[in-house]
Amino acid sequence: MQAIWYNRYFENQAKELVQPGKVLVIYGPRRVGKTELIKKMISGRPGKTYFGTGDDMDLQSLFATKSLAKLSVALGSYDIVFIDEAQYISEVGAGLKLLTDNFPEMAIVVSGSSSFQLSGKLGEPLTGRQRIRVFYPISALEINDQFGGMELIHKRDELLIFGSFPETLRSESIEDKKEYLLTLRDSYLLKDILQFEDIRYAQKINDLLKLLAFQIGHEVSLNELSNNLGLARQTIERYLDLLEKTFVIKRVSGFSRNLRSEISKSSRYYFWDNGIRNALINNFNPLESRNDIGMLWENFLFIERIKKQEYSRIYSNNYFWRTYTRQEIDFVEDRDGKLFGYEFKWGLKVSKPPQLWKATYPDASFEVINRDDFIEFIT
Repeated sequence: MQAIWYNRYFENQAKELVQPGKVLVIYGPRRVGKTELIKKMISGRPGKTYFGTGDDMDLQSLFATKSLAKLSVALGSYDIVFIDEAQYISEVGAGLKLLTDNFPEMAIVVSGSSSFQLSGKLGEPLTGRQRIRVFYPISALEINDQFGGMELIHKRDELLIFGSFPETLRSESIEDKKEYLLTLRDSYLLKDILQFEDIRYAQKINDLLKLLAFQIGHEVSLNELSNNLGLARQTIERYLDLLEKTFVIKRVSGFSRNLRSEISKSSRYYFWDNGIRNALINNFNPLESRNDIGMLWENFLFIERIKKQEYSRIYSNNYFWRTYTRQEIDFVEDRDGKLFGYEFKWGLKVSKPPQLWKATYPDASFEVINRDDFIEFIT
């Protein structure tokens, strides 16, 4: 039986995003389908297309020369140039600048799985010449657009446990889903960090991730992590930064407008995929036998909302809100000069906004997102 193809959000924006004289940069976690997406975006386009990969030694050597003459001979005849995993090419930014400056009819697309490597190499050379998009595991927005709301309702529990990597969604058996996620955890999750950074304690990063997996929805204490792992606080901070730049976790800080009782200097961390989070703690049990359903629900809603913001170009500053008296709101959006508060509840019990929230921000909205009323929030 042929595997289901999930239509990705950027497929229909190919004409807008892939343009002559510009570089389209697509970041995203490993194994989310970046290569397949880009091939679909440029297939059928007129002209000659080059497909290259950043681990091609000939391509690495070509860009290392920084020679317009050599770049012209090798790539000047192409209408579209696509370089996958471009973070492996040390001088990719300078080379692409030469191509865009001298071949204004050429469209260029590059992809990468680690923003901390690729962004540093592309940043200054391509200022004003690049468009950046972030590409994630399959989103609820994409599922809804292709199959409708009932498909999301049917898949809700599966998404909470196994996440939404394309291969996971396409796998029919639970055992295949587990095997794929465990392979992803062991073979790909930390590949970029270990390859590009001088990391001495790879197991410590895994241990750090396991600790974070049990703290979803709670402020993370760097001192506590440091004591538990036997690592310096500065090392913990570095690892967290690298894990965020390689699309494993996502940080959110506390919201405050200088009310003394508001917590603003701490952070919470979420995983870009529920399946990866569950693979790290090796727990794929069904929801009815778990005691972490609240964490799974909060992680799912938070990440799916971020995907919706990215794909729909919703510009928002995102926070959580909490006071020292333990009044809190899970998710706060600061957009268009207004505040929108959201509380994530798996149960169906009605919740009221915290009194201090209402008193301090009387014009802000408040909404509870529960398991029977979640589709609009993330699609």
